[in-house]
Parts: sequence; structure tokens; C-alpha cells
Amino acid sequence: MSVYVFVGPTLPPAEVAAALDAVSLPPVAQGDVYRLVGARPQAIGIIDGYFDGMPAVWHKEILWAMGAGVHVFGSASMGALRAAELHAFGMRGVGGIFEAFRDGTLEDDDEVAVLHGPAETGFVNLSESMVNIRATLRQAVAERCIDAATQEALVALAKRLFYQERTWENLFGNAAKELPGAGLGALRAWLPTGRVDQKGNDARAMLAGMRDFLARKPGRMRADYRFEWTDAWDAMATGGGPAEASTPLEMADLIEELRLDDKAFEAVRGPADLRFLTLRDAERRRLDPGEEARRAAADRIRARFGLYRRTDLDRWCRENDLDAATFARLVDDEARLETERAAAARQPLHQLLDQLRLDGRYAGLAERARRKREVLSGNGMLDPAPDDAGLSPPQLLSWYFETRLGRSLPDDVDAHLRVRGFADRQDFYRALLREWLYCRWERVGADR
Repeated sequence: MSVYVFVGPTLPPAEVAAALDAVSLPPVAQGDVYRLVGARPQAIGIIDGYFDGMPAVWHKEILWAMGAGVHVFGSASMGALRAAELHAFGMRGVGGIFEAFRDGTLEDDDEVAVLHGPAETGFVNLSESMVNIRATLRQAVAERCIDAATQEALVALAKRLFYQERTWENLFGNAAKELPGAGLGALRAWLPTGRVDQKGNDARAMLAGMRDFLARKPGRMRADYRFEWTDAWDAMATGGGPAEASTPLEMADLIEELRLDDKAFEAVRGPADLRFLTLRDAERRRLDPGEEARRAAADRIRARFGLYRRTDLDRWCRENDLDAATFARLVDDEARLETERAAAARQPLHQLLDQLRLDGRYAGLAERARRKREVLSGNGMLDPAPDDAGLSPPQLLSWYFETRLGRSLPDDVDAHLRVRGFADRQDFYRALLREWLYCRWERVGADR
């Protein structure tokens, strides 16, 4: 399991990496936490997040993550806001900003908002947060650079500024016009070394808290609330599919190629639809297949493509535009699908028969089943015993998989028979005996 931290203008990723073994992600937006849950993180830390120009991270996706066993921490900026709103449900808030919002001392979102540059600039701050201005002016009073009345007047001036225009220069400019006798020279001289980065301090405290918390090996979070799957959540979840690794290949280009290739499209569309519906049902029911099922799923993927060495697996992931998080999500999905397939094997049999009819395979299989019953009945072998074939169970398995199917023996025979709906190995062996005897007698008849 991994740890992820959403961070932007508050701290550089290098500082996050120095404080905590975590993957740094850009500021969080709506859908990011939901998508990340598919990678089964142990913990998520939220520092920075978008709110202007794109939808903010939704409270419900944080509840979804905690309900899935993920420990979620918040501090400093968007993280402090969401933690204050969700601490009663188990989100862990850290720092003075979180506490002020939790206790109602602060209420306005603009207290933590800043204008910042794009990712290419390292999300450089282009304005100052109100919480940092408040903390800095408090410190200036403590160090006798200004008095309490001047502090109060400057806080009021700063609060009137739009958050994108909230800079120290703009504040000093307005103060020169509205507080002409304030004498702010000492504050100007003190500011370069005295400025308090409250958001940064709170973020660092959160990283330290996460490190200490995770060192105690807390296991998965246990949420004590019931998550309601609403229409609004269904719409968000349906549109917020798993995050894929960044790649020069645009997803739209790949989908266009698929849609233009009739054979490939017909081959994947039906299974992809079933995959979507099955995984959505598993998600609704909070199906957790368990670590053993995940290891088995990873082993099946590696065996299917011959990825026995780590270098081979890394190469395959690169070729398929998968990073560590999205490969983990793929493995988790495969484990849930395998668990669901085993359950689906107990579905009403008419569903299988109806699908055979729609696939055009019913008549052929029905004729073969009738013929097999006639041949076995004619030889008194409707319910054969192992001695009737003269083959041991291992020999039967080898014949069926390697000769009859032309494939290698699966690593997990029990999983194979469960998915196909056999009650147990004896039920499976009985079917193999009937098939072996039928094939032998049909071949003998053909040789005549």
C-alpha cells in the first residue's frame, strides 16, 4: 500500500519527500480522491486543492475513501477546510488553521485561498493567504513592531482585498492611503525575516503526524457511518473513472483507433461492458476480495504475459501506460472480478442458456450434449467411476487442459472449477471422465 499527498503552492514536493515516504500529487480537485481509492492507498494527505476554475474535492469522495479503509489527513489549506467539516466522521485534521475552522473562529474559504502559478512554475505563490497575514501580524505585535490597534486595522484592510490581489505590497499601499499615521516602516523592515508561514507550518505538522501515525502500523481505517449511494454520487463515480498514468498518447486518440477497428471493437466492447457493470456492483457492495485474492490476481496477470522477472513486469507496465498506482488498481479490479465470477457461477442457469442463444452457440452445444448422453448411456456410463477410464485425477487434468484445450495446466485448478460453477473437485473429475470417455468412443466410431 502507498501514501499520497495532494500539495501545490504550500510546500514543494521535495519537502514532502524529505518528511514522509509518500507520492506527491498536484492540488486535489473533484474526483481525484475517488480515483485514488482504486490504488488502495494506506493514507491520503490533503494540503492544497482547487476550488476556482474547477470543481473542488467533494466531501462524499473523502467519506468514500475512509469507508474503504483509507486514513485521510487534512491541513493548511483545502485539507484544513475539509478536515474541519469531516472530522466527526474520522478525517484527521492537523494544525492551527484546521482548529480555527473546526471551532468556528474562521469561517470563510478565502482565508486559505491564494493565486498561484501553474505546475511548470512549481505552483509558485502569487498572493498571500489571509491566514498567513493574520499569523504574521500577530507575531509582529508579539515582537513590538506594531501595536494591537494597527494589527486590527491591517487585518481589516487585508480582508477587504480579493484573495487574488491579497499581497503585502497591496496591503501596504492601501494602508498608506487609509492609515497615514500608522508608521509601518518597522513592519516593512521586519517582514522579510519575520513573516509567518502558517500554512506551511501546519502542512509540515501534518506530514510529521502522518509519519508517526503510520509508523504504528494502524491497519485499515474502520468507518462508523453508512455510505449512501445516491444518484448524484452515481453520476460522479460513473464519470470519474480510474486515473491513468500520464502519457504522451492522448486517450481520445487511442479510443478513436479502437472505434475504427471493427474487429478489435467488437472483441472488447461486450466484455468491457460486463466488466464495468460487475465492478460497479462490487463497488456498491464494498466488496473487498482480500490480500490473498489480490496476490493471486497479480500472479495470473504475470503468468498470462510471462512477466516472471521484475524487469519484464516494469516493461509491460510502460508499454501499457501503467504506473505503480494504476497497476495496483488493475490488480484490485481483477481480484474483485474473480470474486464476483465465483459468485456469478451460482447464478440461475437460464442466464447462461439465454446468453448462449444470443451468441448463436446454443444449437451446437445442445446437439453435442444430446449426442454425449446417447453414447454414454449406450455404454452404461452415464455416471462413470475413475476405474472406467483407467486414468488418475492428475492424468485426467493433464489430458483435459493440455490435449483437449491445448493450454497449460492452470496454477489454481480450484479457482478454475469454481468460476465454472462446479461444486467441488469430484464434480469436476466426473465431468472430465464423461468427456474423456465420450471423446474416446466417438474417435473409435469415426475410425471404423
